[in-house]
Amino acid sequence: MKWSFKLIRVAGIDVYVHATFIILLLWIGLSYWLIEGALGAVLSGVGFIIVLFTCVVLHEFGHALTARRYGIRTLHITLFPIGGLAAVERMPEVPKHEINVALAGPAVNLFIAFFLWFWLSVTNTMVSAEELTLTGGPFAQRWMLINIILAVFNLIPAFPMDGGRILRAVLAIRMNHNKATQLAARVGQGFALWLGLMGLLFNPFLMFIALFVWIGAASEAAVEEVKSTLLGISAGQAMLTNFEVLSPHDRLHQAIQLTLAGSQKDFPVLDGKDVVGVLTQTDLLRGLHEHGDQESVGNWMQTDVQCAENNEPLEEVLERLQKSQCRLFTVMEAGQLAGILNMDNVVELLSIQKALH
Repeated sequence: MKWSFKLIRVAGIDVYVHATFIILLLWIGLSYWLIEGALGAVLSGVGFIIVLFTCVVLHEFGHALTARRYGIRTLHITLFPIGGLAAVERMPEVPKHEINVALAGPAVNLFIAFFLWFWLSVTNTMVSAEELTLTGGPFAQRWMLINIILAVFNLIPAFPMDGGRILRAVLAIRMNHNKATQLAARVGQGFALWLGLMGLLFNPFLMFIALFVWIGAASEAAVEEVKSTLLGISAGQAMLTNFEVLSPHDRLHQAIQLTLAGSQKDFPVLDGKDVVGVLTQTDLLRGLHEHGDQESVGNWMQTDVQCAENNEPLEEVLERLQKSQCRLFTVMEAGQLAGILNMDNVVELLSIQKALH
């Protein structure tokens, strides 16, 4: 992710920190300095935020390691000023598995809180609720309190928070996954509106959280809508069958003529009947800029060709297409080139399917 740098790698998962998180630490440090005017207060305030976000990272590892039990890989974990985000490949399709993954994060926070409660009880250092605040009181007790808050807040049934995912999973037991997602997303956006109102009245920071919940709910609902629309459709049904091809021995001038003659911008490159590369519009323009139109296509084509089978589910192809550096996939049937597929094809098919249904 842009503006992020790697902090550590644990259990095969990279933890990144977004640049805005550093701004948060500087703001916290400056606030304590202006209020207290002492370096010790600054270190204490910044230290508490670091401990807080350590708990957030542990929370996200709870999700990640539980998802791993179901064969789901976590790409990375990123820390933002409003919390952490575990980028899992996908959420479990089985409702029970999704509930377990969603509960794992808050369970980590509650375990930490219980351990700290036990320590405070044994050492007899716990103070009354009247003496305790987020900035005053025993460090361990404040740490315990913040973990309880993290667990309870994340269990609010507002999709895509943990509680919202549990709500979606429970709904998915009684209805299809897409309908459950849309309903959970509406609940989440309703909560976001309420949280935004509270932010206007009491604490502006709540408005940032509300925006995060609203965008997250809308984004996940849109992704689920796409998956539902593409269900049962193969790559062969979305591919272009009327297309132009190039040879690695052709000149870039030939690619210019084909581009201007039609709407195709990316071309499969064939040596005989074998697909040996793809020439994208970006490759073409770079070649023209650096060496002119007499350069051979073979010198500028991408050789890491991404292929899809004719009967491969389009949903799976779309996932690979979104992650690929090459925006054109070749579609093969019985070892022969049958068509080409890019994001434009998928978008057009989505529009048609929505109009039909």
